[in-house]
Amino acid sequence: IAQLLRTAVAEFRFVWKDRSFNVGVSVGVVNVSDASQTLAAVLSAADAACYMAKDNGRNRVQVYRPDSNEVALRHGEMEWVNRLHRALAEHRFCLFAQPCHSTRGENRTPPYTELLLRLRDENNQLIPPAEFLPAAERYNLMPKIDRWVVTTAFGMLAQHLETDDGDAIGENIAINLSGASIGEDGFLDFLRAQFTQFKIPHSRICFEITETTAITSLSKATDFMLALQALGCSFALDDFGVGVSSFTYLKNLPVDFLKIDGSFVTDMLQNPVNHAMVEAIHRIGHIMGKKTIAESVESPAILEALRAIGVDYAQGYAIAKPAIFGQFRRSSSPPRRVAVA
Repeated sequence: IAQLLRTAVAEFRFVWKDRSFNVGVSVGVVNVSDASQTLAAVLSAADAACYMAKDNGRNRVQVYRPDSNEVALRHGEMEWVNRLHRALAEHRFCLFAQPCHSTRGENRTPPYTELLLRLRDENNQLIPPAEFLPAAERYNLMPKIDRWVVTTAFGMLAQHLETDDGDAIGENIAINLSGASIGEDGFLDFLRAQFTQFKIPHSRICFEITETTAITSLSKATDFMLALQALGCSFALDDFGVGVSSFTYLKNLPVDFLKIDGSFVTDMLQNPVNHAMVEAIHRIGHIMGKKTIAESVESPAILEALRAIGVDYAQGYAIAKPAIFGQFRRSSSPPRRVAVA
């Protein structure tokens, strides 16, 4: 029956203004022969199966099987949706900060301190973003979370600017934005309003967007960046190098910083290919007039190798561990040089 319904919809042609449009349907099927099942459980299972049908290519029928690992994953994500709504209502999100530093020996002003999102669970234990962000992205909660981050960060920065306690924050801050927010109507106006409300100098804010986000909606991302750069904001392209056409898209993106993906940095001393990738990204970036930042710098030896290549800035545990935003004290000196045998 479900396949007949899917076929009937697929064969339908919707015509509007002399144009014909194809229509598809994703169907989730659940066995309801078990009398012990509740209506809520059946609908939840059907919802999970429907999302699986969409993930597996759309325009298909997906039968719910409770022993499936994929089903368990979807149920886990859907439970996260409820938890994230509660966390927003109960103000259990919090911000940590991790600075970038110059790789040079001389004292140079760091480009910014990046803000990192964390969540406190019902028992006040910190939860890393990798556990809840996939669900937030899948179920379109990221615009709400991004708005919370912007409002909270701007409020704290404004408070420190009033008290002239800049060292508790850092010269500039970087805020990560999701693709959903960049593509959302009204988000740009929201940012403009926040700058006005909190009287934050635009030059103090750098926005980080991932390479995947930028190339998925290249036109929207470019317009978004140009609009905020015209006001004085800067942009960093995060996780650079993992895309299949990184260098092709780079020349069309008006970013100020390239953040070299940590997957290349962590083992660059043992893997000559990754070392070459770091070097290539840095060289191309500099030719295009962009500063480079290496992520996941976990040892003095890696820092020294980055310095030898010429990478401008580094971020990672070898520089500073994340600390609660507002309690972070900006170091006045960059990492020291180390001798590497």
